[in-house]
Amino acid sequence: MAMRRALTSAVKSVTVNSALSSSSFTRNVHGSSGSSKKIVGVFYKANEYASMNPNFVGCVEGSLGIRDWLESQGHEYIVTDDKDGPNSELENHISDLNVLITTPFHPAYVTAERIKNAKNLELLLTAGIGSDHIDLEAAAAAGLTVAEVTGSNVVSVAEDELMRILILVRNFLPGYHQAIQGEWNVAGIAYRACDLEGKTIGTVGAGRIGKLLLQRLKPFNCNLLYHDRIRMDPEMESQTGAKYEEDLVKMLGKCDVVVMNTPLTEKTKGMINKEMISKMKKGVLIVNNARGALMDTQAIVDACSSGHVAGYSGDVWYPQPAPKDHPWRYMPNHAMTPHISGTTIDAQLRYAAGVKDMLDNYFKGEDFPPQNYIVKEGELASQYR
Repeated sequence: MAMRRALTSAVKSVTVNSALSSSSFTRNVHGSSGSSKKIVGVFYKANEYASMNPNFVGCVEGSLGIRDWLESQGHEYIVTDDKDGPNSELENHISDLNVLITTPFHPAYVTAERIKNAKNLELLLTAGIGSDHIDLEAAAAAGLTVAEVTGSNVVSVAEDELMRILILVRNFLPGYHQAIQGEWNVAGIAYRACDLEGKTIGTVGAGRIGKLLLQRLKPFNCNLLYHDRIRMDPEMESQTGAKYEEDLVKMLGKCDVVVMNTPLTEKTKGMINKEMISKMKKGVLIVNNARGALMDTQAIVDACSSGHVAGYSGDVWYPQPAPKDHPWRYMPNHAMTPHISGTTIDAQLRYAAGVKDMLDNYFKGEDFPPQNYIVKEGELASQYR
């Protein structure tokens, strides 16, 4: 059985790796099938919008559409948006929950301290893609399993990135603001509106989302570049027409538009800082739907203010939800939104179905699809190492 193999592996890990304490061994024992589990989901509230679409399942009210299914099997399912601080509803359930489901859109930051206090926690699931709101090293050391619904919203994010590129290149937002403010000043938009054709666009990271973006950009006749730790296979390079750039700094210096598609890790945190921006063209445009913490917050503000960065668009911030005084709200030439790119209705249905499938496997003591694992048996997925 899968759970028996996992238990055997956990025993070996405890023997070999002193970082795994006896508590991690105990947590793996709890993975037996057939017992009732306490499952907590942390999602954003939809309020009056919840009833407007029956497929709106990614919110508190929709609860991923799995409440009836879970409760019919005898499991306890608690859903909340209250996630921060010692008196939050999430904190009140930390001590005895077995499974925690979170999302990147309204992330519950699962710190090492929370993991330590969650004595019965066995499984952390991300409804969506991106588990950097979890202390993955602490999760691995505690013997927890961390998984996400790989591929569930890659199309959604790639489409959104293409939209943002066009919004910035065509200087769309000032024109929109003129329209709603009753103004008519074509020159105020046209002086910095360009065609996408012929521009050099580089993606930092060319995983599932990066590849989809490159495929969608090809018909625009752009000069496409990509930087990644792993080079694409020749067939994909030919299909996208993208050229591999081994040296990130050199690639950035060539780009009219830079798109961030790399995971947030200790190595990539704050990677786009003042020095890195100085290597980019004056007037560069930046799109970031990956993670806000990839950026040095103040460096982006300063670069947008000076004009070195002519436009910045994305839907990811740090922290999330972004506070009202977050400086990106007030910097010039931005096209920021709340974290929405990966939570379209279509994406919600996909990641809700993926969560249900993984929970079903978990209850049966069966493995998940290999690509869904972020932490398994003390090992981090390669993109987070």
